[in-house]
Amino acid sequence: MTIPMLDLKREYQSIKNDIDRALAGVLNNAFFVLGENVAAFEQEFAAFIGTRFAVGVGSGMAALHLALRALEIGPAHEVITVANTAAATAMAIAATGAQPVFCDIDERTHTLDPEKLSQKITAKTRVILPVHLFGHPADMAPIVSAARSRGLFIVEDACQSHGAAYRGKKTGALGDIGCFSFYPSKNLGCYGDGGMVTTDDADLADRLRMLRNYGQRGRYEHLVMGYNSRLDELQAAVLRVKLKYLDAWNQKRRAWAGIYHELLHDLPIVLPVEQQDARHVYHLYVIRVTDREGLGRFLKTSGVMTNIHYPVPLYRQPAFAGLTTAPVQLPVTEQCTAQILSLPLFPWITETEIQRVAGLIKKWLSQDQK
Repeated sequence: MTIPMLDLKREYQSIKNDIDRALAGVLNNAFFVLGENVAAFEQEFAAFIGTRFAVGVGSGMAALHLALRALEIGPAHEVITVANTAAATAMAIAATGAQPVFCDIDERTHTLDPEKLSQKITAKTRVILPVHLFGHPADMAPIVSAARSRGLFIVEDACQSHGAAYRGKKTGALGDIGCFSFYPSKNLGCYGDGGMVTTDDADLADRLRMLRNYGQRGRYEHLVMGYNSRLDELQAAVLRVKLKYLDAWNQKRRAWAGIYHELLHDLPIVLPVEQQDARHVYHLYVIRVTDREGLGRFLKTSGVMTNIHYPVPLYRQPAFAGLTTAPVQLPVTEQCTAQILSLPLFPWITETEIQRVAGLIKKWLSQDQK
């Protein structure tokens, strides 16, 4: 038995008729860019998140980059974020000319630690960019308080938290702008690249629509320097179908995570947590174990696929060399990134498969301790 990290074939088979019908509708209509499906999905996704506006873009990184551009972030500014995230988070900051400033994390949630935030804020800080990692929201109340007291913007990286909530509000509706990826592996994923920006600010939404489409408001009316970063009609059609299932799929993820908890809670490993104010949607089920490589190798030889999200803090990646003005010292980030391991979890996994994963982990731990 091989147990994958994710099985998109199972997903497709579960909604095949709906997907095939939606794609055929776009092909028969033969309108592929910024058509009725994009417009409808933007309205539907905004309603799902709880914001006034949603603007479809080409990817999650594009969502972050255009959000910062809409806020007029540039070389004179600093943006505070975390280093245990996809490179796109910090690359979007660097693409504006601004400097990413890395803050340490809470070891329980792996999200930005509000208690470490104030020491990172300088006169150049313009944006705080928390990442809702693995499906768990960052602790937003103190982050919002710190930002508002200093006149700073909040841009949420919600690329892994579709449907997650904090104090009753969904991620993407907790700051000035929320940014989502629809990469195929996400809780809400399309069949290629896609992204979305959410906001309650009409002016920001207007700027985002211009920025994604060559800086134009009307045809051949270019008001600002823009980009070609539009959500495709085909992808929007797929996402409209999947959005109807997202709540149910997230509930399945939570249920499977609960079974992992039951099977693994008494072992010498650190399990994911769900803070009291949060609703976790388990984009990933990430444990911490001292010999991460040893367990990963054992599971792979036993037919269980795992992954590491993310093994190297961004400030130690060659692409970011020279972007920081002083040595970065984030001990909690270093500790967590050295120990994390993502286990298989997706809505179509079976209880038998989860039991096998857990049984193999117990077997490895018993052998390792002898």
